[in-house]
Amino acid sequence: MNNDATFEDGREAPLNLGAFDPEDLQVISSLLQDAIFPITEMTWRSGQRCFALLLNRFRWEDPGRGRHAPERVQSLLVIDNVLGVASQGIDRQDREMILSLLAVTFEPGEEGAGHVLLTLAGDGAIRLEIEALEVTLKDVTRPYIAPSGKIPDHNL
Repeated sequence: MNNDATFEDGREAPLNLGAFDPEDLQVISSLLQDAIFPITEMTWRSGQRCFALLLNRFRWEDPGRGRHAPERVQSLLVIDNVLGVASQGIDRQDREMILSLLAVTFEPGEEGAGHVLLTLAGDGAIRLEIEALEVTLKDVTRPYIAPSGKIPDHNL
């Protein structure tokens, strides 16, 4: 017996969103709050000017949480036009590290350039220098029951 939820259960389609301005990025950021990912699922392809994360995001948009357990889904976050990547508070040598994403924000620069900031729990951050804002978020698996069985709570 398979206990995983299906798209058909909620009659919902997987997310496939793009952000080309700060307002669009706020929507993606709200959907990514409390997403978790192993440090090994983060990659920067400098030649392609692309930074990507495969993460397990909490399905904040799920209207069926009252009918079933909280769900997560694996999603791909891709930031294009990346010129450079810097991080703080992350031990990139610790291949077992699990990171938790709190927010994705844009710090504008000149002529559409700027920085995308990925704020992590525990004072970590990833800062991407970009030529132009182009971010995509795409669900790549079916939803599954959140292993904790709980909704993330910030009232600790």
